Amino acid sequence: MKIRGITKISTLVLATASALFLIACAERSDETAVAPPVLADAIYINGRVYTVDSQQPWAEALAISGDRLLAVGTDAEVQALAGEGTEVVDLQGRMVMPGIHDMHAHLSQAGTKELFECGFPFTLGVDEIAAKVASCAQQLPPGAWLRGGQWAMELLDGDQPPSRELLDAVAPDNPVLLIDSTVHAVWVNSAALEELGISDATADPQGGSIARDPITGVATGILYDNAAYEQIAKLPVYSRQQMREALAWSVAQFNAVGVTALRDAMVDAPALAGYLALDERGELSAHIATSLAWKMAWAGPQADLEQTIATRQDFASDNVSVDFAKIMLDGIPPAQTAAVLEPYLPDGKHPEGHRGYLTQSPESLMKDITYLDGQGISVKMHATGDRSARAVLDAVEAARKANGASGLWHEVSHAEMIHSDDIERFAQLNVVAEMCPILWYPSPLHGMMEASLGKQRSDRFWQVKTLSQAGVLVIYGSDWPSVVPSASPWPGIEAMVTRRDPYGVNPGSLAPEEAMGLAAVLQIFTVNGARSLYQEKDTGTLEAGKLADFIVLDRQLFDIDPQDISDTRVLRTVFRGKTVYTQPG
Repeated sequence: MKIRGITKISTLVLATASALFLIACAERSDETAVAPPVLADAIYINGRVYTVDSQQPWAEALAISGDRLLAVGTDAEVQALAGEGTEVVDLQGRMVMPGIHDMHAHLSQAGTKELFECGFPFTLGVDEIAAKVASCAQQLPPGAWLRGGQWAMELLDGDQPPSRELLDAVAPDNPVLLIDSTVHAVWVNSAALEELGISDATADPQGGSIARDPITGVATGILYDNAAYEQIAKLPVYSRQQMREALAWSVAQFNAVGVTALRDAMVDAPALAGYLALDERGELSAHIATSLAWKMAWAGPQADLEQTIATRQDFASDNVSVDFAKIMLDGIPPAQTAAVLEPYLPDGKHPEGHRGYLTQSPESLMKDITYLDGQGISVKMHATGDRSARAVLDAVEAARKANGASGLWHEVSHAEMIHSDDIERFAQLNVVAEMCPILWYPSPLHGMMEASLGKQRSDRFWQVKTLSQAGVLVIYGSDWPSVVPSASPWPGIEAMVTRRDPYGVNPGSLAPEEAMGLAAVLQIFTVNGARSLYQEKDTGTLEAGKLADFIVLDRQLFDIDPQDISDTRVLRTVFRGKTVYTQPG
């Protein structure tokens, strides 16, 4: 096999080692022992290594010493570093690349749903969900909370939409709370409404709404945004042991699909303690950045959130970075809760001229970002509408004026709907555009967006190429387990390249002019994520001296039809030089 782009092994590590060895030989006395040359703990040879390093994009082999890459180069160069105790792995021509950086995931939610709740895929219909809830209710004592999810937002437009009465029929003796796949709504039954103190007369909270029958005004059992989050905060909390188990399970799911760095997008104090406990036990197999909740009803009283922020360094470790925060600024376009500049199309459920809502005023956001920036904290702001995205940019601009150039990245989370006047401001203000792949292609959820916004606006979603060409740092976030069916990044990589449905269900393409080449996409999924974590000196590319975080794939991504990328399987995941996942069989 012809290996393209092979260049010499990184000279820095080897030249330094050789020079020290020669100096030691020249200066030693008869009584002084000569230090042996550095040998590799493990070498990976006979591969096709895509480094994502523009100076040396391709190599054949890797050498590892401790948790770092000793060398990246040809088979001969790397084999020269092997000693008697060196592990030798023959890659058999397989493709190797840096570990994926997923900068938006909900690990505690995924793990607790899988291990301790009534979980089901969002592909289920209403009747199937009802049957699942009935089965789960049979395993609980009367009065115990039945928590679970996820149901698809699209069900609300169906012939039999989710309602409190449907859950009342299958779980009459238990309060039920089911979260939707976007994590912006919950579906509850009458027992839950009573337990939570919600009646037909209860007023909508700031930044949220209680769905009501348009004729009778009766609460339907659907709660949006802060109306949902305020109720979730009242539910029983999971124990430390349960949280640790949940986080470990979720990290393992990511390792299995090639992810070695994660930003947990919504972290409270129990999750923060869980990550630290895992790392102290040597059980954390990914770099974790914790987006600590700020002014978020889900995570409890603001005073508690401020205390968590103030004491965050107590939970920092080698693999846990804590100087990050998260603000929820609006909802989502399909539910017409995202804050938009131009009104939504009339739907009979909202008043004429409805433009969604912000969870806090632009002035309040400016104060928050200025404060958090001054504390050395990077802020991820959920903003799915163009009005909320502009509010983020205005807030960051205010922080830059007040604090000067702090060097911190702040983020528009999802960055799906950006007004053309605001594209350049991202680069000017060092604001990151974080994107989730589920809407890079036609889908039922995108159909709901078109129904709410019109085709012209909905087709401008996910301007990844436009933003990249403007010099904006674009990063990848799966948002798993919200919206997407699995933690796998490969369908998203394919969708960013093709702008088509990687699952082959929905025909057509979405804004094909925004399609990106594979090399540029892989940069977004690796080194761009590392930059947003301030870890580009250690991760994101495969270079001598960096941490040995890499994955082995079952196919050569640059040689296959792009429509086959979504089928990629990870054969091995290596984190800090240790194998943390191998494909079974």
